[in-house]
Amino acid sequence: MANFYNDNKDLKFQFRHPLMNKIVDLKEQNYKDAGKFDYAPCVAYDAIDSYEKVMEILGEICADVIAVNAEEVDKKGPHHENGRVTYAPGTQQNQDVLIQAGLYGMSLPRQYGGLNFSMVPYVMAAELVARADAGFANIWGLQDCAETIHEYASEEIKNEFLPRINYGATCSMDLTEPDAGSDLQAVMLKASYNEKEGKWFLNGVKRFITNGDAEIKLVLARSEEGTTDGRGLSYFVYDKAWGGVQVRRIENKLGIKGSPTCELVFNNAPAKLVGERKLGLIKYVMSLMNGARLGVGAQSVGISEAAYREALKYAHERAQFGKPIIQFPAVYEMLAVIKAKLQSSRALLYETTRFVDVYKAYGFIAEGRKLTPEERTEAKQFQKLADMFTPILKLMSSEYSNQNAYDSLQIHGGSGFMKDYPIERIFRDARITTIYEGTSQLQVVAAQRYVTNGSYLAQIREYEKIEVKPEYEQLKKILSEMTDQYQKAVEKVLEGDNEFIDFHARRLVEMAAHIIMSYLLLSDAQSDDSYAMSAEIYIGKSKSWNDERYSYIKDFSACQLNPFLSIKGENVGEA
Repeated sequence: MANFYNDNKDLKFQFRHPLMNKIVDLKEQNYKDAGKFDYAPCVAYDAIDSYEKVMEILGEICADVIAVNAEEVDKKGPHHENGRVTYAPGTQQNQDVLIQAGLYGMSLPRQYGGLNFSMVPYVMAAELVARADAGFANIWGLQDCAETIHEYASEEIKNEFLPRINYGATCSMDLTEPDAGSDLQAVMLKASYNEKEGKWFLNGVKRFITNGDAEIKLVLARSEEGTTDGRGLSYFVYDKAWGGVQVRRIENKLGIKGSPTCELVFNNAPAKLVGERKLGLIKYVMSLMNGARLGVGAQSVGISEAAYREALKYAHERAQFGKPIIQFPAVYEMLAVIKAKLQSSRALLYETTRFVDVYKAYGFIAEGRKLTPEERTEAKQFQKLADMFTPILKLMSSEYSNQNAYDSLQIHGGSGFMKDYPIERIFRDARITTIYEGTSQLQVVAAQRYVTNGSYLAQIREYEKIEVKPEYEQLKKILSEMTDQYQKAVEKVLEGDNEFIDFHARRLVEMAAHIIMSYLLLSDAQSDDSYAMSAEIYIGKSKSWNDERYSYIKDFSACQLNPFLSIKGENVGEA
């Protein structure tokens, strides 16, 4: 039987990272659940062994059920009738099998029926599901909503909603509106408190809501009359059983067809407040969005993995001029670059996830006792690293998933343009990853501050301290030179005004990301020589990419902005 975990040693490699024991120790809080639950570990080794066993179960389901259903789900999609959504038969089968296997709520505490897994195996599970079917990964991944409830809701709400996640209750995060896309401060769906009933009621419209007919919803709404910005927004949890929400339509999308993207109408829908009023966007949604961006990173890596395997398989099978096309340099170079981008994306994904794991674990520990000064310092350090790395993860992994799907389809030639091969679906599914949960352009905005305040440079200098085997010294030297080049580029850009800085921001963010991802691959190669090829290829490519960006910045003057600025005055139809 096929297994998407067992056939990928890169995933197993992540559990051997030196930080994993610390992550498990923090997550298990001195293994306080040992003896209370028969499946709770006593030591880190037991926990990691459980992670691997669960990944094996999920890997088998992904290969034998979800991937098998993917084409049929893509063709049929969900059905909308009388204000409700019905999943495609394959989607419902996926859901039923995962529920039966107990693979929902794996990161939740055991008291709510979860497995208390750290973020690393949870994100790995998201990658596995996305490799099988990127559309279904959205439905599976929205259990992230449970993390927000666990982190911020009252005990009453936790006890009401969290145990249901383990039984497969579907979730959605209802943020976007027709006039509030990326600018969530413009959300106007109204939340009104009825003093007589002691309840909140929601009224308005939401649009582009993934899995919009879910059983449990987290809804961003305007609770403060007379406000127009983020300070007037609060966060609410809604149960489908309470009524008051109808699905107006399902969007007809380019890809991820199995995931219903809905327009919703709220008509006096009852809801409960999560956390405190006015913190809906400022605190809770920002936390949820960071988790969602980590999820899109995992989805993007899963798509890249699927694209690479389809390209490799086809290149071995397709013969031209008397030999398999993988023997032609034009093809094997493309495959090698796809693999390097895939492995560098995965390295960044799990590095970011480990940072999230540590700081979140400290947050939950702090609910039970006061952290020591050393623990507080470490928690802040890891939270800053997570905040720094999340936007570049979302940016780079999603862009690479698109590039890898594009190149894989190209390797297929004309066959890739036909519905006969999975790459056509994978290519369409990849496209959304640079758009939702914050476009690539918005990720640059989020990452830009870490360029200008020197945080990326400081972290790169930390990576520069790693010791490498003699055979990798030349690669490390190249990275040191690239770092000096990046520093010069930042200094040049910071000499300009804000418009000049914004104009070059993406070039600088990508330069930093290339260096960081190169160092991560180089570090992996010290533990496992199988990463040497990708490290060498990626560092070589990154050098050429950064040289191009540096050359453009170095020779660019403020007056050269004028032709670009002139586009602001253009309108469609002007002579």
